[in-house]
Amino acid sequence: MKAIVRDGYGPLDVLRFDDVERPAPGPGQVLVRVRAAGVDPSIWHLTSGEPYLIRLMGYGLRRPKRPVPGLDLAGVIEEIGPGVTEFRPGDEVFGTANGSFAEYAVTAATRVVPKPSNLTFEQAAAVPVSACTALQGLRTVHPGQRALVIGAGGGVGTYAVQLAKALGAHVTGLCSTAKTELVRSLGADDVVDYKREPLTGRYDVILDTAGDRPLSQLRQHLTPKGTLIIVGGEGGGRFVGGVARTLRAALLSPFVGQQLRGLFATARAEDLRELRRLIEDGAVTPAVDRTFPLSDAVAAIRHVRSGQARGKVVVTP
Repeated sequence: MKAIVRDGYGPLDVLRFDDVERPAPGPGQVLVRVRAAGVDPSIWHLTSGEPYLIRLMGYGLRRPKRPVPGLDLAGVIEEIGPGVTEFRPGDEVFGTANGSFAEYAVTAATRVVPKPSNLTFEQAAAVPVSACTALQGLRTVHPGQRALVIGAGGGVGTYAVQLAKALGAHVTGLCSTAKTELVRSLGADDVVDYKREPLTGRYDVILDTAGDRPLSQLRQHLTPKGTLIIVGGEGGGRFVGGVARTLRAALLSPFVGQQLRGLFATARAEDLRELRRLIEDGAVTPAVDRTFPLSDAVAAIRHVRSGQARGKVVVTP
């Protein structure tokens, strides 16, 4: 089968489109024929091996443990392993698999669920990690609260705007000029173009997906008992990267009235099922910016890395 492959850490040039052996499902696993795979900012970090903290988190010290990158996917069950009873070949699913940048991927049956009936494979592949991150970050939002989504036009941000709105919050989206219309179309009550106007006011909940604002600045826009959720982030150097800001937030939080925390989300099956319900009910719609062929995965990652993508980017085998 065709797949994107890397033998070591480095710039995106280490990725190549090559032939690899098709995997076989083991006990409790399914083989998925990948119809589309989502592209997340984390793929760049996992390719470069920076920050170095990533290597200590089980991804391989000197070289990647898994030669094929990719996590989000949507596709069709090709084969089931021993003990799998909830799926059969031909079922359409979405979820996660280690190595989704390939024509086929093996994953635990517990990591995929039936695909939303009203989505294409490309749309469904844009859901798992980003939408689950937004859902887990905003779980405690309740009606009447004021919520600010920083990076509202990005992969996580586009879901966060819709989910916060569905939970009854008054939603403000902070984004660049090119993304204001998209964020407004997703239901944001207010949209702030950070290139043209300053951010004002205080919020009960801030979900920061952009990752470059100091904690002191963010806290100024929180209510005295407000909650800050940090998702990802850049900066912080080659060793710990954006995690440095998350660690500072965790250390400071016990000593202030505000809740400051980082979020390292996973795409759990129960969250995927909840998102499927919200999607089929029309409360959430994936925003897909562009679709690239799998052979152009490097260009897709560069597009995400540029910060210009409006919503999600997807690759298709």
